[in-house]
Amino acid sequence: MDHSAHHTSTAHGHAAHQVHAGHQMGAVTWGAAAKATLHCLTGCAIGEILGMVIGTALMWGNVQTMILAIALAFVFGYSFTLFAVRKAGLDFKTAVKVALAADTVSIVVMELVDNGIIALVPGAMDAHLSDTLFWTSLLGGFVIAFLLTTPVNKWMIGRGKGHAVVHAYH
Repeated sequence: MDHSAHHTSTAHGHAAHQVHAGHQMGAVTWGAAAKATLHCLTGCAIGEILGMVIGTALMWGNVQTMILAIALAFVFGYSFTLFAVRKAGLDFKTAVKVALAADTVSIVVMELVDNGIIALVPGAMDAHLSDTLFWTSLLGGFVIAFLLTTPVNKWMIGRGKGHAVVHAYH
């Protein structure tokens, strides 16, 4: 029995799958990683800003407001992916698994960085929504989080992890 035909077919099928899924080693561009990071950052930013606005409006303390903001960042970050893969036809349970696999590391890194920036900027935690310091520290944190999360996403996508999981459903 000639096994070379089987090995060639299997290797070709595996390589085709890797290229289709967009996670062949070295095939991931910085643009693709930046797009995945921007997608994640958009959801996180919406959730985080909403949490800060709600916490401030309710006159909560810094800790409660930050907890709400982080929780909403995860909710909105996952929701963007969840809605996209549901639209592609996945059932809810599978879509949740895909969203968790696609975005968890990215959201964690992003939230650690941008909230760390806010915590480290003198006076930012006590700034009000009407203060320039609030918005510059928040937006600066998002920019730095984007810059630090993009290489993480590039590395993960290149190994078939993170946002690469979603590519099969686009």
